[in-house]
Amino acid sequence: MIHRQRDLIWRVCSSYRLSAAWTTEDAFHEVLCDLWRGLASFDGRSSERTWVFSVATNTMISLTRKSSNQPTAPPPEGQDPGYRDDDYGDLVALIEATPEPDRTIIKAHAQGFGYKDIANITGLTVAAVSMRLTRALRKLRKQYNR
Repeated sequence: MIHRQRDLIWRVCSSYRLSAAWTTEDAFHEVLCDLWRGLASFDGRSSERTWVFSVATNTMISLTRKSSNQPTAPPPEGQDPGYRDDDYGDLVALIEATPEPDRTIIKAHAQGFGYKDIANITGLTVAAVSMRLTRALRKLRKQYNR
């Protein structure tokens, strides 16, 4: 499962800004540990990809909370070269400033998850996911265009 979902896990880990104490690789390993601990709870009601995304996202939210009082680490050299671009950096900052669960909804949507999968990840209804995504994207566009 980990080999099949490795790229997804890495993308989730690298999409969060953590304190200087955490690297993306450290976060990746933390997600792997949480996946291992939670494997017995995976009952197949959702797809493997949805479950892995949910565990990875919850792990990253937890790590973000733990490190919120520490300085933010710059992206590692060679990771996501577009990050240094002002427009991209501004968009990332806006997404990171979006409160949960809207931030998770936006990131799941960007990863190609459908409304039903996002509802499973967040525990919201499909209608709530649709409404929250529409509102969050509208707000992001408005903030970004300023």
